[in-house]
Amino acid sequence: MLLPDAASLEGFSVAELRDVVGALVAELGALRSGAEAQQATISALRAGNQALRDEVARLKGLPPRPPLRASGLGQAPQPGAADTGETRPKPPRGAKRDRNAVTAEIVVKVSVPTGWRFKGYEDILVRDLHLSAEVIRCRRERWVLPSGETVLAPLPAGIAGGFGPELRRFVLALRAQGQVTTERLTALLSGIGVEISKRQVACLLAEPLDGFVAEDQEVLRAGLATARWVTVDPGKSPAISLARRLDTRARTGPPPKSATPAKSHAIRAASPCSGPARRSRARRSCPCCGRDIPTTS
Repeated sequence: MLLPDAASLEGFSVAELRDVVGALVAELGALRSGAEAQQATISALRAGNQALRDEVARLKGLPPRPPLRASGLGQAPQPGAADTGETRPKPPRGAKRDRNAVTAEIVVKVSVPTGWRFKGYEDILVRDLHLSAEVIRCRRERWVLPSGETVLAPLPAGIAGGFGPELRRFVLALRAQGQVTTERLTALLSGIGVEISKRQVACLLAEPLDGFVAEDQEVLRAGLATARWVTVDPGKSPAISLARRLDTRARTGPPPKSATPAKSHAIRAASPCSGPARRSRARRSCPCCGRDIPTTS
């Protein structure tokens, strides 16, 4: 429809003006319908594009795209939400460890004279750590069969070399996570009150870690099966890293040391500076030790 200019509208009658306004309203409705159709087409194309991207990511083995929630910046506040005055408590920061779980309770008394009134208690939470050495006697039953064979009750699980599982777990944790040496581990345990030698600490560290590795792998498998995102590196696990190092050392032996004196003498004897000098006018240096090689005329 060809619309008249603004100057010609003054000569229009009321009926003609109504026709012009009706035509404008119809054209505006048609434009709005076209815009809505284009917006629906754009949304469908975006959804198809995202589906293709997800399919490409699945074929490449990449993690799926996380669900994104709509932002609330453009939303108007709900009526009455700000009038209530209720604020959500903020969660405490930091790592959650004991969660104020009380494991023991003591009552501190005070001597008071006669006539005072009791007004209850004032509580305070105290965090403490208790390390002590324990010597446990395991009395294993021994039975003799009618055939003369002796049956001895097995030891509890986790006991290795006369040391319990808690001590071994403590030693492995300090070695794997704290990088504590064998000498310092021995001194620390001796200071606590455990009678142990450096050789016994080394034996505890060299014991097979199959149980710890299996437990760590089960935790990893459970996390991979339930988590939506992979946020752990299996190679950085302390138990698996320590097991790999100990297994490599057991298979290959100790790391190679520096050249022995005999080998050094052999290398020095084979160097050019120890053999007969070659005839040369320029001064030359030995590639092994850097000394000048004497020259003859």
